[in-house]
Amino acid sequence: MASSKQYLKFILEQLSELDGVSARAMMGEYILYYSGKIVGGIYDDRLLVKPTKSARALMPNAPLELPYEGAKEMLLVDNVDDKTFLTELFRAMVEELPTQKPKKKNR
Repeated sequence: MASSKQYLKFILEQLSELDGVSARAMMGEYILYYSGKIVGGIYDDRLLVKPTKSARALMPNAPLELPYEGAKEMLLVDNVDDKTFLTELFRAMVEELPTQKPKKKNR
């Protein structure tokens, strides 16, 4: 099942206090970026984030779930209605995430 644009819009509105949050459509789902780093994504209308130390500290009971078959497990964020919490979560996580490598151009 693909994620809805309405759910993406809701999540982006919840994160609207942060500068530099964006999403990219990928095979019916959405990858979420903050400050140019992949934080997580929306899969089957679920917000999943990378299992960083700060994310685990803020959500110690969050279950690990697969975004799709063959992927690495990610933390399920079930507190998406709390705008303050989501903002705090993304701010805490961004420093732990790797910077995206620039894509090589084909010659």
